[in-house]
Amino acid sequence: MTAKTKTWRNWSGAVVAHPSEFLQPDSEDALKAALRDAGARGRTVRVVGSGHSFPPLCATDETMVSLGSLTGVEAVDVSKRMATVRAGTNLRELGALLASHGLAMENLGDINKQSLGGALGTGTHGTGVGLGILSTQATAMTLVTASGEEVTCAEDAAPELLQAARVSLGALGVVTRVRLRLLPAYRLRLTRRNLGLEECLAGLDAARSSHRHYEFFWFPHSDRVMTKAMDLTDEAPHGVGVGRWLNEWVMENAVFGAVSRACRMNPSWCAPVSRLSAKLASEGVLAGQSHTLFATPRLVRFQEMEYGVPVERGPDCVRELAEFITREKLPVHFPVEYRFVRGDDVFLSPAHGGDRAFIAVHQYQGMPLEPYFSGAEAIFRNHGGRPHWGKLHTQTAATLRHLYPRWDDFQRVREQLDPEGRFLNPYLRRLFLEERSAAHTRSESENARLA
Repeated sequence: MTAKTKTWRNWSGAVVAHPSEFLQPDSEDALKAALRDAGARGRTVRVVGSGHSFPPLCATDETMVSLGSLTGVEAVDVSKRMATVRAGTNLRELGALLASHGLAMENLGDINKQSLGGALGTGTHGTGVGLGILSTQATAMTLVTASGEEVTCAEDAAPELLQAARVSLGALGVVTRVRLRLLPAYRLRLTRRNLGLEECLAGLDAARSSHRHYEFFWFPHSDRVMTKAMDLTDEAPHGVGVGRWLNEWVMENAVFGAVSRACRMNPSWCAPVSRLSAKLASEGVLAGQSHTLFATPRLVRFQEMEYGVPVERGPDCVRELAEFITREKLPVHFPVEYRFVRGDDVFLSPAHGGDRAFIAVHQYQGMPLEPYFSGAEAIFRNHGGRPHWGKLHTQTAATLRHLYPRWDDFQRVREQLDPEGRFLNPYLRRLFLEERSAAHTRSESENARLA
C-alpha cells in the first residue's frame, strides 16, 4: 500500500477533494494499520467508493481510503441462500458473481456502479412496495474502527449495532465485509407504458400493489409519464439485445446527452425538449435475469435530490412539484423519478417506520440548481419527507434529529465506536454535530449573560 496525493472528483464532477494521502490497502491488516496510523496522527479518514453520492460525503483533505483492492465474494452458502461479500465489490460485478452460484439479491437500484459498502451506507434503494432498502438484505457486517479494531455485528449478535451500521454514512468505521440474505436466481419481465400523469396517479395504489416492482418517470412541462413494472417470470430472456442497446445507450444517453448540452446553452429549450422526450419515450416488454434488468446505463452527468415521503403523500407532492415548475417556468428537462420502498427499523433509513414514496429531481451538469432544488425540497419537507443520504439536501443536525425516532441511538453508537470523530469530515459534522455545537454556544452565551 503506497500513500499518494490525488485529486478526487465524484461522479457528477461537482465535488472535488485534494486528500493529502490516498490509500488503497491490499489486505485488511494493511487497512487496520493505516487507520491506526491516521488515528495516531489525529487525521480524519474518509472511505471512497465509486463516487456516486452527490454531496461531499467522502471529501477530505486528509486521508482518503479506497477499498478497490478488497473485493469479491468470500463465502457462499447456497442452501441457506447467504453470501459473505467484501464491501469494495461493485454491484455490477456482484450480480454476475452471485448468478454463477444460482443466487441473486432480492432488489437493486437503477445504477450498479456503486460499491456494496457505499450503496448500503447511504441507504440506496430500488423500488417495490414489499421490498426494503438494500441494507435490509444485510444480516451481518464487519467494521474496522478508527483504532484498527475489528467489530462484527449480526441479527443474532449485537443487533443494535447492526441497525446502526446498515446505514451509517461511513461514520462508524470502515465496513469491510457484509453477509447478504439472497434469493435463488430469478428472471423478471419488464413492461414500459406511457400514460397521462393524472391517470397514473389515480391508479398508483393498484399498480404498486399488483407488481413486484413499480415506478414512473414524469416529464416536466407535460402531462405524460413513462411507467416501468417488473414481475417474476419464467420467460426466456428477450428484448435485451440490439433494441435495448439502441434505446438505453443511444437514445437515453448519446442523444439525450446532446440535447442536454443544447439545453444548458439555451435554457428556453428545456420545456420543448421535455415534451419531445415524453412523445419519444418507448413502450415495450423485456425479460431477463434480475441483475441485468434492474440497472440502466447513466452516462449523462447530472445533480440529484431525492426525498422519501410517506407513501400516501406522494401523489400530492408530484402535483405540487408540477404546479411549481409550470408556475415558475423552470428550465428543467430531466424526468422526475418516483419509486416505492417498504418501511423498516434501520436507525438512519429514510424508510424507518413506514412505507415511503421516493421522489427524485435532477438537473443537468453545469445548469443552475436554484430555484428548482430549493422549491422541490420545500415541497418534500412539507410532506414529512426525509432526504436520501447520497443525494443533495440542505438539512442539518438541527432538523434531521426530529425526523428519525432512533437518531439518538445512532449517535450513541457512533460516539462509542468513534469517540474522537476520526470518520467525520466537515459535511458529516454538519449533519451530526451542528445541533450540539449550537446548543453549546447558546449555553455559553446564557452563562455569560447571567454572569
